[in-house]
Order: sequence, then C-alpha cells, then structure tokens
Amino acid sequence: MTAIQFRFAKKTEVPLILQFIRELAEYEGLLEEVVATEELLQEWLFEKKTAEVIFGVYENQIVGFALFFHNFSTFLGRSGIYLEDLYVRENYRGRGFGKAFLTELAKIGVARGCGRLEWWCLDSNQPSIAFYLKMEAVPMDEWTVYRIEGSRLKELAQE
Repeated sequence: MTAIQFRFAKKTEVPLILQFIRELAEYEGLLEEVVATEELLQEWLFEKKTAEVIFGVYENQIVGFALFFHNFSTFLGRSGIYLEDLYVRENYRGRGFGKAFLTELAKIGVARGCGRLEWWCLDSNQPSIAFYLKMEAVPMDEWTVYRIEGSRLKELAQE
C-alpha cells in the first residue's frame, strides 16, 4: 500500500473544505447545524488565519481532512494543537489513515514546540472513541465543556 501524503489546503480549495465539513456533519447527524459558508471559511482560514487545514492524499485522491488551530496551556506555558475536525471518507476508513492524520498532527505539534494534541468527540461516536482509546488517547472525563453562543453571546458582550 502506498503511504498517504499530507499537504496544507490552498485558498482555492475552500469549496472542498466546506464539502468535507458537510460530509463530517452528515456522518455525525448534525448537518442541519452547519452554517459555515465559503466566504466565512475564506475569511477565517485564509485571511485571519485562525485555523489550518491539512488534506490526506492517497493515490491522487483527497481522502480526508483535518482542521486544527493552536490553543494555549497556562500550566504547560506553551501552545498545543486543538483538532477541531478529523474526517476520512467512508470508503477509505479502516486503512490506517486516521492514525496517519493523528501522527501528522503530532509531527506538526512537535516541530512547533507544542505541549499537547487534543480534541473532543461526541459520546455517540463509538467507532471513533474505540479508535482513540486504541491510540492511547486519554479521555478527559473529569472536565465538562461549557459554551456560550448565538444570541446569548451577543447579550453577554453588551453587559
């Protein structure tokens, strides 16, 4: 088997990035929650540069993507990589590409001096959870994620 290759996304590939986001959302049963547009992705990924995207290429086909950004750990005193999305198209799953993506992100993190790689996973996504545990990822079950969004975010900003 030929190894998967990785490359960073280009500005011209925003439509493909959005397509992958929608495929992931459909896989997770959350397609109705996707409000991202090509214009928003262009602005936030390539103009403001708040996140990065890598594509996995196998036999000249883009088989998956990962969208990530830097966060910061005050306890470590350094940045980490937060993996927002990792998606491998269904007909390419089970070939080690998910592990290859995590390995590539680990390489990027180590090269940049990051202290950790972390992500969230839906509790209902049992295949991914099993995969992450096999990779020896540690679930952070003693932490609860909190979120303020939408109209409440705007209200809070005006208080």
